[in-house]
Amino acid sequence: MTARITRISPEQLHKTPGYHHVTVVESGRTAYLAGQCPLDRNGSLVGPDSVERQVDQVVVNALAVLGAVQAQPQHVVRSVIYVRSDDADVLTIVWRRFNSSALGPAFASASTLLGVAQLGFTGQLVEVDLIVALPH
Repeated sequence: MTARITRISPEQLHKTPGYHHVTVVESGRTAYLAGQCPLDRNGSLVGPDSVERQVDQVVVNALAVLGAVQAQPQHVVRSVIYVRSDDADVLTIVWRRFNSSALGPAFASASTLLGVAQLGFTGQLVEVDLIVALPH
């Protein structure tokens, strides 16, 4: 059995590019994932000049963390994507790449996409934070 998750977008609000304005979790345990960075297993930054390669590595890492708590992307109830850019086109590329990836269902819940000035690792362009309603 899994926690009951309801995703809502009130008709009075603007249409979204795939996420919902509200995600309600009726019951169950919750996991808060640390920000997933584009680092490989050895801690080396992947794709320092490529948001696409960095998104792909973040997806690999996030799926591994979800698997460690027996969760899947559809169990994500909140996401925040950080992109080191103030260019709307770059943010759109990142949003679309995440949504077309195996992690894509995670972004149907309440989600925020932010352009930021700096991330934690030199050369880092992308990071994602996830909150998960764990299956029972």
